[in-house]
Order: sequence, then C-alpha cells, then structure tokens
Amino acid sequence: MPIGLIALALGGFGIGLTEFGIVGLLPEVAADFGVTESVAGYLVSGYALSVAIGAIVLTAAIARFDRKKVLLSLMVLFIIGNLISAVAPSYSLLMIGRVVAALCHGAFFGVGAVVAADMVAPTRKAGAISLMFAGLTAANVLGVPLGTFLGQQLGWRSTFWAITVIGVVALAGIKLLVPQTAPPGEVSLRGELGAFRRGQVWVSITLSILAFGGVIGGFTYIAFTLTEVSGFATATVPWLLVLFGIGTFVGNFYGGKFADRALNTSLMVSLGLLAVVLAVFALTAENKIMTVISLLLMGTIGLSTAPGLQLRTMKYAQDAPTMASGANIAAFNVGNALGAWIGGLAIGAGYGFISPLWAGAGVTLAGLVVLALGSIGSGKGARPLAPAQELRADQSVPAAREPERAKAA
Repeated sequence: MPIGLIALALGGFGIGLTEFGIVGLLPEVAADFGVTESVAGYLVSGYALSVAIGAIVLTAAIARFDRKKVLLSLMVLFIIGNLISAVAPSYSLLMIGRVVAALCHGAFFGVGAVVAADMVAPTRKAGAISLMFAGLTAANVLGVPLGTFLGQQLGWRSTFWAITVIGVVALAGIKLLVPQTAPPGEVSLRGELGAFRRGQVWVSITLSILAFGGVIGGFTYIAFTLTEVSGFATATVPWLLVLFGIGTFVGNFYGGKFADRALNTSLMVSLGLLAVVLAVFALTAENKIMTVISLLLMGTIGLSTAPGLQLRTMKYAQDAPTMASGANIAAFNVGNALGAWIGGLAIGAGYGFISPLWAGAGVTLAGLVVLALGSIGSGKGARPLAPAQELRADQSVPAAREPERAKAA
C-alpha cells in the first residue's frame, strides 16, 4: 500500500479523536468554565451539527477543485479549530473552535476516500479506502480513551494540543506523501439532488438520525453516569471507554456481514437489541459488573447499524453517490446532536445521569417504528445495481460516520 495512505489515516485518526475525545472530558470542562453538565454536552451536539452542515454544503462547494489541495486546506481548517479549542479562555470560544474543526470532517472523508482509491490499482481500491478509515476506527478504540487519560492527567486543554500536533503531522504527510490526483470531472449538482425526491431516501436519512441519536444520546454523558451513578473512579473512565471502542470495531465488522444477508431484518434486530441494552443499562447502572457489560454491548450493537444504514441510503440514491454519502454523514451527525441535546434536556430537568440512557432507548424505538413503516414500501424507488456497481454493506462502512460511526456514521 502507498505510504500516502498512512498520512490520510492519521488525518482520520485526528478527526475521530476530535469528535468524541471531548466526551470523557466533559466533567473537567464543565467545572473549568462553570457550566452545567447539559451545557457542556452541547460541545458534542454543536460539533455534530457542524459536521452535518459541512458534509453537504462544503462537499458540494469543493467538488470541482483539485483534491489534494482540498485535503490540505481541510487539514489547515482542522488545525485552526483545535488550536482555538486548546487556548479558548471561555466556553463560547471553545464552542467556536469545535465548530471550525467540525466543518472539515465530512468533506475530508468524502474527498479522502476518492484520493485513496486513486492511489492504488483497481483491484485494491476497497483495501486502500479501508486503510484510510482505519484511522477513524483507531480513534474510537484507542484515541478517545488515551485522549481522556491525557486530559485528566495534564488538563483537558492538553488533549486539544495533542490533536493539533496530530493535525500538523498529517498536513505535512499529505503534502509530501500523497501524489497529485487527476482533476475531478464535471459534477451535476442538480442531478445528484434529484435523488432526494424519493421518499425512501428520506426514510433512510431519518432512520440514520434516530439510530445514531439513540446510541450517542446514551454515550454523550457516559462519564457522568460512570462516576456519579456506577461509582467508578474518574481515573478509570478512559479504560472503560476502551470497551465501548472495542465494541464499535466489532459491531461495524459484523454489522456489515449481517446487513449483506438481510438488510432490513438486520437493522430491525440491531435497533431492537440496542433499545433493550440501553434500558437494561439504565436499570442496572449502579452495578459495576452490569455497567461494564452494558458499555461493551452498547458500542457493539449501536455501531452494528452503521453498515446497513449506509447501504440503505446508497441503495435508494445510487445515481447520486456524492451527495448520498454526504447526506448519510450529515444524518449520522444530526443524530449525534439530537441524542446529546435530548440527553442534556433530561439531565437539566432533574432526572439524573441515567436519564440519557432512557432517552436514547426512546429515540432508538422511534427509529424502529420508522424502519417498520418504511419497509412497507421499501421495494419502490430502488434501482437495481449493475454487477460492477454492487455494494456490500461491509464495504460501505468507510463512507459512513461511525461512531460512524455508527456513522456515527
């Protein structure tokens, strides 16, 4: 594999760390700026909404420009955003830094996937894209817990300084190691937007919002749940988050396998199980053993939906791949923002630190209802793929934001 892919993967690692590295540090940030827990949680939802905007608007705006220059410009934006966050003297400026960094998120992965594929032979394109997105997966498994540990030991600002350094290294790597790519062809924005006249495309987008809203609604305030309800020491939070990260890795992999066999069925099972896990977590959060098990299952089942959600969106908008991918990333992050917002409302209303788990279960059940209703007409509007265009669910994960991400997604 070309060494330039490592530079792209490093950029993906930094972006993944920026998005959710703040989750384990919300107690420290809230205490430092004297804001409530729910207000601190807006740092997650604000980032997610900005990703959603950038994924569609920015991707459309830069589609015709030289891709390597676009990647370099996006990394500069990423560095500036995290630098602002690192030195922010107030909560408002920290939020501005988060928004600036978030704007490059969706566009970087969308453009980076094309560049990665262009760097290798046709038979190795999927592997190249997977390697680039390995950075995002690594951020979920290792980066977030390590970022939380660093922030707890040296102050939450140190995590943003570390991410800034990662961004600088990635920028240099892209500049030196990523080859110049062929200029993009003509892009018909009107043609791609036409896919959004189909009802099933909107069903898929709504489903992605609710699915990720459920899991991220429970996860955003997990540091408070672990310390204030389960009774874990603050120092153990980073290591507990490793369990969630491992779960997301496993869920992404097997979720794709299951979605390939039966798309809607796999999504229904995953959403149903996720609602159960969140409810059980809420009921047993005072038990440390059950908390550990629930945290692992929440990551595994929650992110198992990502491949299927991506595949469903692409299935009904396959003639508009660029905007469909952007819309899916946007949907995942709108869901992240929705989940964090609802969880914050529940805490602010005095329902305690298990209330985001109950809120997440409710949002997940809403997604299950949407999927059931949408499946009634799911045979309409999908155009059969030609053999060379067949899309496997496990190959579609990179295009989504995992938690996207799960994409989050």
